[in-house]
Amino acid sequence: MAELAGPTRTGTGRRRAAAPRAAALLAVVALVLGLAVLAHRYLLARLVFEPGVPEPFRSALVALVAALGVAMVLEPFASRLLPPRRARLLVAPGMLWMGALFLTLNLTLASDLLLWLLGAGFAPGEAVDPQAPARVRALAVAGLAGAATALGVRGALRAPVHRRLELRLARWPAALDGFRIVQISDLHVGPLLGRRFAAEVTARVNALAPDLVAVTGDLVDGSAARLRDEVAPFAGLRAPHGVYFVTGNHDWYSGADDWVAVVRGLGMRVLRNERVEIEAAGARFDLAGVDDHRGDWLHGSPCDVPRALAGRDPARPVVLLAHDPTTFAEASRSGVDLQLSGHTHGGQIWPFRWLVRLAVPWVEGLHRRGASLLYVSRGTGFWGPPLRLLAPAEITELVLRPEEAA
Repeated sequence: MAELAGPTRTGTGRRRAAAPRAAALLAVVALVLGLAVLAHRYLLARLVFEPGVPEPFRSALVALVAALGVAMVLEPFASRLLPPRRARLLVAPGMLWMGALFLTLNLTLASDLLLWLLGAGFAPGEAVDPQAPARVRALAVAGLAGAATALGVRGALRAPVHRRLELRLARWPAALDGFRIVQISDLHVGPLLGRRFAAEVTARVNALAPDLVAVTGDLVDGSAARLRDEVAPFAGLRAPHGVYFVTGNHDWYSGADDWVAVVRGLGMRVLRNERVEIEAAGARFDLAGVDDHRGDWLHGSPCDVPRALAGRDPARPVVLLAHDPTTFAEASRSGVDLQLSGHTHGGQIWPFRWLVRLAVPWVEGLHRRGASLLYVSRGTGFWGPPLRLLAPAEITELVLRPEEAA
């Protein structure tokens, strides 16, 4: 009986530990749904009812907005319950509306603020149609939101740009001058991006003939059982010093342990709070990688920079792969020469980058803290809405050089 008591208590403890997480998740879902309902009501009031849109156009617009709102809410279920190709037909409208809703909401709020500041300047006289200002505002917002959405879709569907940077590191060996790392990040293979996208990215990376490939997380959005075939083309990634992967938050949401097994089957080396020595031309550097810190909350697998760097030669340079740029605060104190990250998508849809900056001080590009450098990729795919506005996707080629190199 004593042997049975231990497992029983362990199972009970796990259920008790899961209960607060489930309650927190339900609270977040309820909050998001409530905000979505309020956003739709606000837009209908400002852009349909106040301008006095006549029938039958008013009812048609209300029905269209309601249908798109329902599609947006049902997207997570469709993307998990339907086969990937069929799911995309249902997911695309909801995701596109999510992006258009964000842009329209921002423009409507901005116009409300502008009208409030102008005050009496927009008050109609007796001979003026009292609904005229509301109609002008509605047409202006709808036109701007439509144009921005179209530009965003174009930005999301176009091929990732090739971004090449030369980085000079104080401790980088002269023998490794010109060593090239190609970074891809935030591919988000899943509801909207699939096998064809994976094959195109693989071909683009291989065409650059890198010395090493770094995949800095968020490879997928969905379970390994559903998306295993969609990521299969990544098995073709080639580099003489290897292809390396670290987990991102969406990999954890999608079942990181299963995906780690799949990624290893694709020929990538997964770095989970560990490091490897890379040797070339008679010189060496350390390549370290850490799990995304959300793994701690979900599965008790924390981001552990000290563990990843344990036992290394402190005189040797180290490149750290970490999905979340906020790891840089600890990495820079730990003597990391260069950290490669993603996660932010560069904001993906302007002006969302300014909200991202509230949580992550390093949204995109190159940053320095002391002797340490951080490069934050805008990502190679997209998440959620198929929009990229003023934040193009990228495949990044990083050429590493010593500081004294001419």
